Amino acid sequence: MNSTVPFSLRIFVADGDPDGLRLVERSNWIGKAVVFPRALYPTVRNRPEFQQTGVYLLLGPRTDGDGEMLYIGEGDPVRPRLEDHYARKDFWTSAVFFVAPAHLNKAHVQYLEAQLVQRAMRANRIPLDNGNKPAEPTLSEADRADMEVFLHNILGILPVLGITAFEQTSLTPIKANGFILTCQGRGVTATGNDTPQGFVVRQGSYAAHDEVQSLKEHFPGVIKLRADLLSRGVLVSDGNALRFTQDYTFSSPSLASAVVLGRSSNGRTDWKDPSGRTLKQLQEAQAET
Repeated sequence: MNSTVPFSLRIFVADGDPDGLRLVERSNWIGKAVVFPRALYPTVRNRPEFQQTGVYLLLGPRTDGDGEMLYIGEGDPVRPRLEDHYARKDFWTSAVFFVAPAHLNKAHVQYLEAQLVQRAMRANRIPLDNGNKPAEPTLSEADRADMEVFLHNILGILPVLGITAFEQTSLTPIKANGFILTCQGRGVTATGNDTPQGFVVRQGSYAAHDEVQSLKEHFPGVIKLRADLLSRGVLVSDGNALRFTQDYTFSSPSLASAVVLGRSSNGRTDWKDPSGRTLKQLQEAQAET
């Protein structure tokens, strides 16, 4: 979620280990995030935060390929739900949950859970382990307004923690030097933008229908990503090519152009503006300016 209002975070490393238990608080906010690796759950579960009502995320590697998957849930309190997931749900390796003592009830966290699931599904950046889409509870107008503020703060904190599953591509992303960039080759054309969140390939762009052999031999991760985008409907077959059904954010210009072209690619030189200037040339010019 993009925000134009600056804010500060206080991250308390409770056990002195940067990879251990962390408590995150945002300026002028009643909520708190609790972040911990699964391996520490037996030693941290007696903390008071685990006895509070909250909404939680479980993250871990996918069983069918590269990348992460996500589970979103709520608990009143959170500990019994996390206890069950610790015993029965295998994939997750880390967790984060949000609480606000004396300010959240069961309906509140059900609303937050439903909203987070909806946003993760719309963003379509990471597969969800949730079996179904939770229904929103009935809230008063005042409670709904309060939970929208709480949700806004959650979505502002998560990217700082490295969790980008809810970030949707802006409809007006930052353009390199004022221009939409184009990647062409192997009979397809894609357009995109370099943004602070990553390189965005825009809806309606086309990607090569198949991959060259060298990509399969040397860059299997790109092959898996293309297959994953097809399975999630981000890419669909359209004649002799694949078409992007939504704006999609890649971690780098090179990964974006490799997926588009179905071959290894240097995105800094394969993405060009209408005058033929490469992304590399544009960035060098901006640096000089």
